[in-house]
Amino acid sequence: MKKVAIVTGSASGIGLNIAQHFHRNDYRVVISDINEETLNKITQSYPQDEVLGIQCDVSKENEVENLIKQSMEHFGRIDVLINNAGLQYVAKIEDFPTIKFQQMIQIMLVGAFFTTKYVLPIMKKQEFGRIINMASINGLIGFAGKAAYNSAKHGLIGLTKVTALECATFGITANTICPGYIDTPLVRGQMQDLAHTRGVSLEQVLDEVLFPLIPQKQLIDINDIASMALFLASQSAKHITGQNMVIDAGYTAQ
Repeated sequence: MKKVAIVTGSASGIGLNIAQHFHRNDYRVVISDINEETLNKITQSYPQDEVLGIQCDVSKENEVENLIKQSMEHFGRIDVLINNAGLQYVAKIEDFPTIKFQQMIQIMLVGAFFTTKYVLPIMKKQEFGRIINMASINGLIGFAGKAAYNSAKHGLIGLTKVTALECATFGITANTICPGYIDTPLVRGQMQDLAHTRGVSLEQVLDEVLFPLIPQKQLIDINDIASMALFLASQSAKHITGQNMVIDAGYTAQ
């Protein structure tokens, strides 16, 4: 029987890449996102017995409970949960809107708590499960201007460790993936905006702003993140739990 993976925040970007990667590797996949219109466009090209789209705002407990319930009703099992939903906002602490801080914590940390809470009884009954939380190097070190993002990702690492300990005898593992700067259209767009502001080329921004911080002088390939998630979901990773899998081209080694 094919295993089933749920990926939150997966209608675009890293989440979509992970969901597609799992599907290509013989998983049934639940693609979940708050953006229902984009979600429907993506899932309509897949057979429903292989890929299911479920609209869900992970900051709302009742919607998360429904996500898990619908997934079970449709596929009959849940083997992998990947908490990927997130957002970014940058401002100094004194200028950071309180409502934005609360929203980001609710989505990236409390939302992951909700999904974990409702999926664990299923995984314990199966005596198998993989929980993979998308953290960041922002969960390991501080970045000025990212009070909410850093707080959420640091908290997510703590939640992951507790999950790993509580599930250690049930065949369930819990780990985080902590990427550095990933080569995505979003990151490229941010770099292009900075290049425009400074009146220089994109290559100059990479060489003068970003790469001095990255020992390998490269952005992370988005497919490497999906490959790591697939490995952590495998039987080969059964003894890896409560760990942070850092993919950052050497950033945090300094």
